[in-house]
Amino acid sequence: MTHIRLAERRDATCLPAIERSAGQSYRQIPELSWIADGDDQSVERHLELTALGTNWVAVDHPDSPIGFLSAEVLGDSLHIWEVAVRQDRQGAGLGTALMETAIGDARGRGLIAVTLTTFRDVRWNEPFYHRLGFETLTDKSTEKHLRDILRAEVERGLPAGRRCAMRLALSGA
Repeated sequence: MTHIRLAERRDATCLPAIERSAGQSYRQIPELSWIADGDDQSVERHLELTALGTNWVAVDHPDSPIGFLSAEVLGDSLHIWEVAVRQDRQGAGLGTALMETAIGDARGRGLIAVTLTTFRDVRWNEPFYHRLGFETLTDKSTEKHLRDILRAEVERGLPAGRRCAMRLALSGA
């Protein structure tokens, strides 16, 4: 049985390994396969987001993390930094469950939106988020902090033309 809970300090050390496992899916895309060997979010960063109450884990019996979603409140939005599910557990709805948990938390905090940056043309990226109700932002509609995040991603080597910012407006917030 799998469930979602807030990450705890003890979870932080295993989350980079989950990210590496999830990243193996990029090996299917030759020009992006290098991502599988890329830098992961550090244990220190996971601890920081855990302390903020914006890091969730999907756990199986006996409470072992198999996926995570890390986010941060930026202004009036919850920004999703990373969603990762261990490769052998992908396709079972855990990414959706993590996203729904984060969206519910953002509503509970009275935030007006959930944002993220992602690949336009990778099926488990932009198309996945569209199914959850996210809209792809145009250059003109992309907020400054999201443009800054995209610029930093490009500086780290991600291809600019394949990246986009997305936003889910929260009704009732």
